[in-house]
Amino acid sequence: MFTRCVRNILSRSAFTVTLKQHSWRRCSTSQTETVDQVTTLLQLCVDRFFVSPGHANVELFQRGLCCSYGPLGMELRRNLLDQWWHSVTRSGAQVLGINTLSSSSREAPTGGQGQLRIVECELLKQRLGQKELSKERLAEEVRMLLQMSPSMRTNLLQGALEQFVPSLELVYRKLPFGLAETGLCFQPAEGSGCSAEVTQTSLVWFCSPRTSSQWLDHWTRQRLKWWRKFALSPSDFSSNEVQQEELEQAASRGVRIIYNFPWGQEVLETLWSRGDAELLHIHKGDRSKLQHRDGRKSIPHVVSITANMDRGAMAFLSNSLQQLKREESKQKLHQRKVLKLHPVLAPIKVALNIARGATVELRQICEGLLQEFLEAKISVWPGYLETLPTSMEQLNAKYDEMGVLFTIIISENTLESGLLQVRSRDTAIKETMHISEIKNFLFRYISAADNI
Repeated sequence: MFTRCVRNILSRSAFTVTLKQHSWRRCSTSQTETVDQVTTLLQLCVDRFFVSPGHANVELFQRGLCCSYGPLGMELRRNLLDQWWHSVTRSGAQVLGINTLSSSSREAPTGGQGQLRIVECELLKQRLGQKELSKERLAEEVRMLLQMSPSMRTNLLQGALEQFVPSLELVYRKLPFGLAETGLCFQPAEGSGCSAEVTQTSLVWFCSPRTSSQWLDHWTRQRLKWWRKFALSPSDFSSNEVQQEELEQAASRGVRIIYNFPWGQEVLETLWSRGDAELLHIHKGDRSKLQHRDGRKSIPHVVSITANMDRGAMAFLSNSLQQLKREESKQKLHQRKVLKLHPVLAPIKVALNIARGATVELRQICEGLLQEFLEAKISVWPGYLETLPTSMEQLNAKYDEMGVLFTIIISENTLESGLLQVRSRDTAIKETMHISEIKNFLFRYISAADNI
């Protein structure tokens, strides 16, 4: 009920900070604060180029669906996918990467139920335009057209199941091992019947039947630990067991990893213990080629781990946003919004700016540092290219909302002594550092945060 209240208010206000007065009366004080928090977050995502503007696009993002990302949002999602890939392929377990087609003419393990298919509009119009046909014959023509049309994947499971046999040969027919993949999938939107894109990650783990439950527990611990690693408030991420009546058809157990958004809990990742039925279905019951070398003639069991990385990006943005108040002169309160994204997820690590009195020499220093950072794979915002007069206070506010870790100020003092000023996003403290030390400082800082 409350989720609907939040979305209705946001829909009418188009995510602006000022909402109509009569809408507020429908929610309590705490609900009003939540709406304010959601509005601030979504407006920041647009203002700071995480997502493209437009009510429909922002709503897609809030619902955990793929949307039109801005440059910073695209970089955040890429960083998130990179970290996911590293976490599963370098976990100590044997995990291999695969890439499968997003469309297929093959039947899904579900027997074709709930499939999304691509149909050419002109072909469909031709079939429906045959007025001389009876309703029964017309329905048959449409059914045949749908059967001939390729289906779009709704998850990454089927591709991994199809690649099990050649992968089993690659690992000398020994278990356990996993197949990892990332990509876009198409899923029906909530209640609308229209498909929407979702950026998914998938780890399909093949193990012996007697160890499948233990592996499900193992991967649940690993995945929850991974989500919490990058969180400013780790307790917002949790896991719970799926109730028996909510289990998927092929699953004997399930676990969900959820995030506590301001508007309620949403699922980020789902883990299923799926048994061997789908694997047998894909390979037409040929048990001989599915058996592994463990002295038994058993068929491997499947543990699937699927995450929604669009919703994951939204979760980390929500988790990292802090609104801090500080008192300035004349008892004036100033609110500072800071996006404290984890250092490895932050789209931009450092911003380069020039103090007053910019000269050719100072710009050359900035350009030299820019190249040095890029070579070290440290993302940079070239603030020194800004031509409009902007105070340092305004710049700091802008960079805090962009999640920039450090702001470097080049001045005449840099020309004379090699010293520059470094401001931290998280503490707002400014330090003096020699220009020769800055790259190693940033590299050590990010590496240390990654290893925690």
